[in-house]
Amino acid sequence: MKVSVGVSARHVHLTKETYIKLFGDDYIEKERDLDQPGQYASTSVVAIKKGNVVIPNVRVLGPFRNYNQVEISRTDAFKLKVEPPIRTSGDLFGSLPVILVGPLGEVMLDEGLIIANRHIHITPLEREKYGLKDVDKVCIKVDGEKGGILKNVYLKVLDEASLRLHLDTDDANAFNLRDDDFVEVLIEK
Repeated sequence: MKVSVGVSARHVHLTKETYIKLFGDDYIEKERDLDQPGQYASTSVVAIKKGNVVIPNVRVLGPFRNYNQVEISRTDAFKLKVEPPIRTSGDLFGSLPVILVGPLGEVMLDEGLIIANRHIHITPLEREKYGLKDVDKVCIKVDGEKGGILKNVYLKVLDEASLRLHLDTDDANAFNLRDDDFVEVLIEK
């Protein structure tokens, strides 16, 4: 089974309340659609702040969520001098605190800073079609000069999903992968 790659740079998901505190408006403006149904990159950006280190121009993704989440790469974590957990989106208990800076000031999040795990968005029907019904994670085989095997790639099963592998910039760069490249899915043993 082949699947296309989506490279995900650092970004934030915000609640409506947090967005209002940072931007003063309850309307999030779409810049462009993303590869998953209903998801989009907004025109809004924030800065991530930890101590005296700031990473500017971090895209806010929409629509609003019922939690605040800041997804960074390991490289970003080195810059911020933090050790965030590797988590599935929404699994934030015990994740790291972080400050977000917007046009109207700062918001301190008690938790929400994570490195997102590698995952494949897949529907239940696709999961069954490709023989992955009883599988929670797979391996990915990457061809090419920097090819290899990526382990611990989780299946993110959603009723509405576009079949796609999501990697952060560090994983993509390590294997010389770009958006819309194709890789092979292997069942993890």
